[in-house]
Amino acid sequence: MRMRKTTLAPLAVLALLGMGSVLLPFAGTARSADDEALTKALRAAMEAPDRPADDKARDEDRVPVEKLNFFGLRPDMRVLEIMPGGGWFTRLLAPTLRDKGKLYVAVGTKRVKENLLGKAPFDKVSVLAEDITLTPTAQRGIFDVPELSFKEKDLDAALTFRNLHNLSPQGRANLNKAVFAALKPGGIYGVVDHTRRHNEPDNPENGRRMDPVRAIHEAEQAGFVFEDYSDIVYHADDELRYEVGRRAVAGNTDRFILRFRKPKS
Repeated sequence: MRMRKTTLAPLAVLALLGMGSVLLPFAGTARSADDEALTKALRAAMEAPDRPADDKARDEDRVPVEKLNFFGLRPDMRVLEIMPGGGWFTRLLAPTLRDKGKLYVAVGTKRVKENLLGKAPFDKVSVLAEDITLTPTAQRGIFDVPELSFKEKDLDAALTFRNLHNLSPQGRANLNKAVFAALKPGGIYGVVDHTRRHNEPDNPENGRRMDPVRAIHEAEQAGFVFEDYSDIVYHADDELRYEVGRRAVAGNTDRFILRFRKPKS
């Protein structure tokens, strides 16, 4: 695991949010066997002969084993992937969860439905909230999500990778509320996104970036507890100045990783 100095100093974040002692310890010693099982399953999925070469080329940057271990996943969990896009993580999650767990995908599932689902090892993936449509807003690249329900209960985890920045504040609120309702008490909500400076106004360069402090605050508003963060995809070269597709930062953006938990009571 690559450990780096973080852009999200935990005490600074907690002070901004007035959260005091809400950062909870993670039971690392109890995770060792689970980490080993998850890592073995993920490595097998990563090395699958039919996995696209372009996907494999991004493994070093996206560090999927470290991310998913940080989120506390196990191969026997029921997991929801939100806005799976082209299926980069779906290609790893589906085979990892296929035999003992269950993968669901929801919202923005058109490409994975057409290109992946229905054939092994993606044959047991279920699509939720198929009727949900992302509606463009007046702001380019930003979409509204209506109030929704995933119509599943007691999921173990919900994950979204670099998607919150695409949604309006109300869209994120609706999504967070639906995730909270779908998770079991103690369930995990994992979020990854490109970092934006805290409180930076919208500008032409930061549209595909998300303020991590805002992400924490909004998840808490939905009822989640902010549990921990990871700096494994911190990139010092990203000065948070440029659009994430610019050559100066493409493939080298600073990203935040946040883990939330639905309270048990």
